[in-house]
Amino acid sequence: MLALANRASLAAALKPALLSRRGFAQTHARRIAVDPAAFVQQGRKIVAIGRNYAEHIKELSNDAPKEPMFFLKPTTSYLPSGGNVEIPRGVAAHFEVELGLVVGRTGRDITQAEADSHIAGYALAVDMTARNMQDVVKKKGHPWSAVKGFDTFTPISTYIPKSAVSDPDNLQLTLKVNGVTKQDGNTNQMIFKIPRMVEHISSIMTLESGDLVLTGTPSGVGPLVPGDHVTCTLADATGTQLAALEFRAVQREGGYSFQP
Repeated sequence: MLALANRASLAAALKPALLSRRGFAQTHARRIAVDPAAFVQQGRKIVAIGRNYAEHIKELSNDAPKEPMFFLKPTTSYLPSGGNVEIPRGVAAHFEVELGLVVGRTGRDITQAEADSHIAGYALAVDMTARNMQDVVKKKGHPWSAVKGFDTFTPISTYIPKSAVSDPDNLQLTLKVNGVTKQDGNTNQMIFKIPRMVEHISSIMTLESGDLVLTGTPSGVGPLVPGDHVTCTLADATGTQLAALEFRAVQREGGYSFQP
């Protein structure tokens, strides 16, 4: 009788936790239904791969990673095409054009073989970076979320359905500043391919429906100053344009001011 009583007490004690876990699972199941075309409004995180193009690694004198390295950006940094990137006072803001993967199906510990089934589509993006801030905090060994996380620091195109992209490993990325080409690279130059990135990220944190994965930038990154006009394109191997993105750089009024 005592054993039965103890068992009943244990069941009662565990019930809230079990319900909580059930609720967690149900929440994740519901998120599978997120409309990928609305990822900017509904996505929960931006996962950005760094140092994924050899020439970009060289131009910043960085070490090549042995496995995909990534950082997080807040979704509040999204900026629709046609908007203004606001450069905070004292910040040297650099552009980095990238292919983005839009997650369509939530998953954890996704294998490389399964990776494609979790991708709903793509987007063209620019990962803006407060470069002088980054240089300072990297030397000190400090986190650099702020470097990438300012509002407007992720200009983003409209959604590109997966059906429109025949080969994501052969897409041309271009970025022009005031009509002058600054970046012109191809996704076939990526060190870590898309399945490897998805596998690695999901082995650490769950990728959820609506999340965006930025896949790294080719060489040619550089600074923007207020008044600059940026235009970006994404094209396939036939030269067909899949996406365009444009924005202007302006001086931010108020808010944070970087003082090294």
